[in-house]
Amino acid sequence: MDQLDTYKFSVDDFTLHPTNNEILDAQSERLDREFEHRGLWNMHAMADALDLHSGELLETTEDQEDALFAEILETAKVPTLEPSTSSLPSRNEVFYPYDSKTMFLLDTLDNLSRLRISNSLMCVFLWILRELGAPDVPSFDHLRNIQKSIRSRSGIPTIPAKSHFGNIFYINDPRHLIAQDWASPEVRKHIRVYPEIPEDGVIREIWHAQKWRKDMDCDLLSPMMRWVTFLQEVYADVLIVEINDSGFATVLNKESTTLIKASELSRNYLDLEHDGGLPKWADTCADLSVKMPNPKCALAKGDPLYTSFVEYFSDDVSGNRTKQWNKHWNLLQQEFHVHFVSSSPHASTTEQYGKFKEIVESTQREPVKVRDGVSGQTTRFSLQNMVEPSDNPMQSKIAASIGAKGNFPCRKCEVGGTQAEKREDKGYHALFESGTPRSKDGIIRELEKQLHLACSGSATGIKDAYAQHWIQDLISRFHTTKSDPKNTKTPEEIKADLIQWVMDNRDKIYSGFLTTDGFDPTKDTPVKILYTILLRIIKYIWHNTHTSFSATQKLTYSHRLQATETDGLSIHAIRANYIMQYAGSLIGTQFKILAQTNIFHVRGILSALLWFPEIRNLQKYLADIKVAVANVLDTFAKLNPSKMITKIKLLCSHISQMISLATEIYKCFNAVFRYCLILSNHLAPSRDIALQLADQEGLKHRLIRGWWQDEKGEWIRAGDGVRQYMCEQPVLRKLLGWTEKPALLIGSVRLKALPKKTSRKLVRLSETLAAGALNYASFDADVQWHYCKYAISESLEECFESSWVFCKSPLPNANNLIVLGRISFILTLAAPPPDTDEAVVVLELFQVLSERDPVFGMPVLMRCDGEKTYLIVPSKNLKFKFNVQHDCTTAKCTASGVRKRKQERQDSEVTENFIEHQPLDRYFINMHAFYNAHLVQATLPRSLTIPLPIVDDRKAFHSELASQLRAMATVQAAMRKGAAIFDSGEEDSSSNDEEDDWSGNEVDNIDFVLDISDSKL
Repeated sequence: MDQLDTYKFSVDDFTLHPTNNEILDAQSERLDREFEHRGLWNMHAMADALDLHSGELLETTEDQEDALFAEILETAKVPTLEPSTSSLPSRNEVFYPYDSKTMFLLDTLDNLSRLRISNSLMCVFLWILRELGAPDVPSFDHLRNIQKSIRSRSGIPTIPAKSHFGNIFYINDPRHLIAQDWASPEVRKHIRVYPEIPEDGVIREIWHAQKWRKDMDCDLLSPMMRWVTFLQEVYADVLIVEINDSGFATVLNKESTTLIKASELSRNYLDLEHDGGLPKWADTCADLSVKMPNPKCALAKGDPLYTSFVEYFSDDVSGNRTKQWNKHWNLLQQEFHVHFVSSSPHASTTEQYGKFKEIVESTQREPVKVRDGVSGQTTRFSLQNMVEPSDNPMQSKIAASIGAKGNFPCRKCEVGGTQAEKREDKGYHALFESGTPRSKDGIIRELEKQLHLACSGSATGIKDAYAQHWIQDLISRFHTTKSDPKNTKTPEEIKADLIQWVMDNRDKIYSGFLTTDGFDPTKDTPVKILYTILLRIIKYIWHNTHTSFSATQKLTYSHRLQATETDGLSIHAIRANYIMQYAGSLIGTQFKILAQTNIFHVRGILSALLWFPEIRNLQKYLADIKVAVANVLDTFAKLNPSKMITKIKLLCSHISQMISLATEIYKCFNAVFRYCLILSNHLAPSRDIALQLADQEGLKHRLIRGWWQDEKGEWIRAGDGVRQYMCEQPVLRKLLGWTEKPALLIGSVRLKALPKKTSRKLVRLSETLAAGALNYASFDADVQWHYCKYAISESLEECFESSWVFCKSPLPNANNLIVLGRISFILTLAAPPPDTDEAVVVLELFQVLSERDPVFGMPVLMRCDGEKTYLIVPSKNLKFKFNVQHDCTTAKCTASGVRKRKQERQDSEVTENFIEHQPLDRYFINMHAFYNAHLVQATLPRSLTIPLPIVDDRKAFHSELASQLRAMATVQAAMRKGAAIFDSGEEDSSSNDEEDDWSGNEVDNIDFVLDISDSKL
């Protein structure tokens, strides 16, 4: 046990008495001498002082450092407070369930996810508080006892679990994790329980899409029927029933439904049954009668019943086999809403998911009862796993895919074949299209064949890593039974017994991912944008680009990249020299920059399409994706036809399934997980990590006004002091991973900052470029204005001077005409009339040419009639900003400028060159930019934005490439044969110790092979 766990002080040692000041001073001085002598803050000096090693460097772990801290504090006899034996605090206490504000703040400090502190450091904090005379400072033991008590009453249960393979791990109960979300007013209001029909038809969220709306089984949705929301009202999605004169009911069309407002429904099934108003079903609808009333009515017990969808993410990190989280689809993508479930250095993802699945299925038999954080009424919910957004390799395991090295490598479809088949015209062309879709049922059928074969003692190739354990077990059991001298059964009888065992243990043998209702691992494992696009396709292109650069070209490229206009791009500041220096070691952030700015090397707009946050026309969007993907694949194939066979990441025909499923938030959670792992003693890491993260979940729930049940079954929550603290302390919200976006008002502005001791300058429109604006006459020339830093557009973004924007024209009779241009400056009235805050943007107008640039395929911007034209636009007319790049190729811009290089935020004496843009007013709308790409495409004419195929007859093109592949394969086979003959000749000569005496035919054959190789190279 850690020494800190048994470390106690006497109350009298720390009680402040006026007569004991001298004693306390002496104790403090002695402590200072002890700290200095033992080198508390220098572990190596401490080791030397304590003679713990002789000239060798002391290797210390976190546990050892904690023990050394504890030893010093114990030797120093630092005073503290003994554990209190008083009763639990009253519920009327301001900081309930804590007995004081000090205890509340200490528990908060101890559970900050990214600022973890060790036990010994907590003891130091307690000592410092005592030294400063803070009230109600507990002992370390008392603090831990209070935390343990609070965890038992309002925390998350941590459950020990054992997988079917016998591995032990701990899991934080998902029922309680999600119940806390339902019981919190701050979170409950974000939870979506029904599919939604968006008013404008734009698909922004998963509950807007087809799966929730049409495809999913109604039994998996929130019962008791398929409910949908439209215009903030709930509707029932129902079948039209006709009742004939005989009282028999018939459904007119089972494939067609209609919507009825829930508020217009007067009686339910039970009401009709009670009143004798139920119709008799016709024979054609007999299957409907057995479904009513809905069996879930009994589970609801009179309470509202909902389904809460979660996504299940798993990953390998920090030496542990896997860690897992689940998150509401319905919540904001923030760290605060990511819930840790389990981790284990022993149990695989599939093993841990088996326990998670058992808990999820238990909620479908016995829904979780909770107090609704918004309505305040008792509510019940069940859990349903909807998607598994892990990394691509992990998803391949989950979907029982053989992986990248298999003949059929895709987890989504059955595309592939042998190497020879892939080089044939038909097989090679098939690699560019989606194959026959794989399905969960198909995987289970294949596994059944392999399991039955294993029951006869025969081995087979296996795709599912989880089932492999049982296949090996079955083979071993067959041979063990067969070779047993006491065995009286024939091989066929042994096989039959094993097959029966397989049938009786299906839930144990098959992966939980394959047996979860409503979840298909072949369809519900979306492709990762980060790994498939940025870290694969963009990385391949970047590698082929930079490796061919000379030193001079690298310098030129750095200059051009640094000169890229970044306003209107979703990137950090560009560090071109760093990117070029470490070109072979870039990460996703740098590749995201290159994908949007490296327009001289990266063709096509696939990346921008994939980062659309909303889809306005699904059919057009999917058509654009298809063309963009085809262009990428055809380009790679043209450069090297073999890449389509060797690079699984290029099989991206399923790429449209990635929309809105980026999982960077989970990767960010890795840091939280690591901090918990570091402070564990590593003897029971799964338990320690789960307990610590359960404590953090409990703290967050208390802070956001969540409810929980006490031992009497009453719903209670934390005191006012705890509930209000997070609202009053923005820093605490940020530390806990809850970031609230500031409320922005369309058209609002911010004044420019002024240097100290200077007054704000007033300006009239007549003194600015606005005097030549088209609508200058519409404004009072004598009114005074202030310069502003930025204005807020309709898309709620900050538009600065020199930003390129689309806006609604203020000219009369413009009929909502959209114009575009570059902001020259922003003004706001110095003395606006009451209740007004008028601000304007002076825009330099540009026009979009009707034809794309022939080289880059992007829309071109030029000045109207070659002259500078200005327009005064109200700031509330700004629509959105976008990224524009100068046409440096046509203008012949070079790195002719010279400036002092910034070092440590200061001008150094070192100079550097930079790109000076030549005076050619020709620009490109950057169609590679991720930021507002969907708005740019929706605003510009379709002819300027639609992806254009680079190959018209793709089948013929692919046949030509397949022919090249077959020729290359022939050459390689001949070279291997020649090399084998050459090696054989060397062996003969060395063994006989004689000179070469090859025949002329053999030598000619080798020369022939080498000639072919040279010609191909």
